[in-house]
Amino acid sequence: MSLSIRNQIPGTVTSVTAGAAMSSVKVRLEGGQDVTAVITTDAAKELGLTEGSAVKALVKATEVSLATGSVEGLSIRNQLAGTVVDVATGPAMASVRVDVAGGGLTAAITADAAKDLGLTSGTPVVALIKSTEVSLAAA
Repeated sequence: MSLSIRNQIPGTVTSVTAGAAMSSVKVRLEGGQDVTAVITTDAAKELGLTEGSAVKALVKATEVSLATGSVEGLSIRNQLAGTVVDVATGPAMASVRVDVAGGGLTAAITADAAKDLGLTSGTPVVALIKSTEVSLAAA
């Protein structure tokens, strides 16, 4: 199945914490960074997710925010360090490709934000993704 979701990063499940309705699934990306996904417990069961399961973490580009430095005091669990590879800017929006260890991410942000942050190829950034915005697919 083909998907329009640009960000599809391979990894391995390191833990599953099941709740009555939702489960928290921690995934180690191939480059060593960790991502947490909060998905329904039914979905975790249907995918057969257990420690060691191969998965792809899926994130829409519009759900990736960028910061130019470390961020503290946020409830956002996923903070992936990376480097800007490319910035394609249009009149309203910018598509920013970021190399994170273990894969690449694309963030769709406003052109004004890209300009204000001074994003160019080589800029170090932190990609911020809420755990509720990460979907998982069995690899």
